[in-house]
Amino acid sequence: MTIGSDLNIILPEIVLSVFALFALVGAAYAGKDKLGPLLVWVTSALMAAVGVWIGMSGDGTNIAFNGMFVDDGFSRFAKVTILLSAAAVLLMSQEYMARRDLLRFEYPLLVALAAVGMMMMVSAGDLIALYMGLELQSLALYVVAALRRDSVKSTEAGLKYFVLGALSSGLLLYGASLVYGYSGTTLFSGIVQTAEHGQVSLGLLFGIVFLVAGLAFKVSAVPFHMWTPDVYEGSPTPITAFFATAPKVAAMGLFARVLFDAFDGAVADWSQIIALLSLLSMFLGAVAAIGQRNIKRLMAYSSIAHMGYALMGLASGTELGVQAMLIYMAIYVTMNVGTFAFILMMERDGAPVVDIDALNMYSKAEPGKALAMLVLLFSLAGVPPMLGFFGKLYVLRAAYEGGLAWLAVAGVVASVIGAFYYLRIVYYMYFGEEREALDRTNPPVLWGLLMISAVAMVVGIVNMFGVEGAAAAAAAVLVN
Repeated sequence: MTIGSDLNIILPEIVLSVFALFALVGAAYAGKDKLGPLLVWVTSALMAAVGVWIGMSGDGTNIAFNGMFVDDGFSRFAKVTILLSAAAVLLMSQEYMARRDLLRFEYPLLVALAAVGMMMMVSAGDLIALYMGLELQSLALYVVAALRRDSVKSTEAGLKYFVLGALSSGLLLYGASLVYGYSGTTLFSGIVQTAEHGQVSLGLLFGIVFLVAGLAFKVSAVPFHMWTPDVYEGSPTPITAFFATAPKVAAMGLFARVLFDAFDGAVADWSQIIALLSLLSMFLGAVAAIGQRNIKRLMAYSSIAHMGYALMGLASGTELGVQAMLIYMAIYVTMNVGTFAFILMMERDGAPVVDIDALNMYSKAEPGKALAMLVLLFSLAGVPPMLGFFGKLYVLRAAYEGGLAWLAVAGVVASVIGAFYYLRIVYYMYFGEEREALDRTNPPVLWGLLMISAVAMVVGIVNMFGVEGAAAAAAAVLVN
């Protein structure tokens, strides 16, 4: 293919990158932080527009740069989810960041560049392209985690994320070098030929293990989860909301891309590893969250557990499993956007509140918001008939039909355990001992996102807004 056609395939990524670079230069010359609020709106609108553009860009598979970049139905599904969730989180962060003097012009641009890295991750067709996308995302996230420079916890969060992220990058690079050494190519299309018919050399198997370890860090799967609670707690709450949404979709998309595009012939080998990661993540996330009183740390352990359920779909090694994972991630992102919109409204005398005890009898003061949060918590817990229940049902069914009945049973048990800490918050909101009330703040963007996500958890059970069919088509492209 010509350079022109290659550039046309990666045009959405080019548009976002060029915007970020020109906005960076423009803001530096135009008074820096004065442009922060404007850039938030413009960046959000642009990411949403690019997401819609990608979603409507048609069918088919396009290959650019000799196989290094793949534009297909799977990548388009992931990119739309990434961009829309990033745009939503960016919008709901504006008021919080502005009131705390954190709305610097770099913030929305770093989010935009992180989104470009995520788009590169889900379209990677080569180990080098994979690493480029991963590092572009990671470097931007390291900076935004430590955006509050006058906070020890925020600085610690950024540093901890950076150090452990560097370790995971080292593991991933070592795995990539082993895979290259034993396959003779960095292209996924070439690697898959060396693993056909289950003939996997020991060196290539070690390469798979190290690659999976590096990717497991990015989805905060056990035992590579140790950074998650501290980074979630220390980062500014809107940044935590960002960590909990778009990057998780990108990492799970990259996980699926690597396993099915590069190692499709070694399903029996990597399926066992993914199943173990899934099992450990579900149970640690469910059990460790029970003792948490800080809602941000609680959401960190919740994230670990939910990534375990998503990995259950991948562990099945089937097309149905990939479809289940995509559906689960789309529902998970929607639930988290609404939940963090609620957390951002938890304030007393203008100061953020993160203790779940502060929600005692919250329903008495704010019945509408309490009801919306109840719906989201029930959905996160997988209580029928909320949409979250159907997300879990999909991955459990995929595991069962993929010959992993034991993992499906374990998933049900972990879900029951995890329901406790979600329902405890509901109990506090409706039956707890009344305490000093929280501020009755209802910023339009936060209130709107909370209500939209809550309504989606109820109305979505009718047809999932077409996500089920789109996920099925995306999975078929990847696996077949």
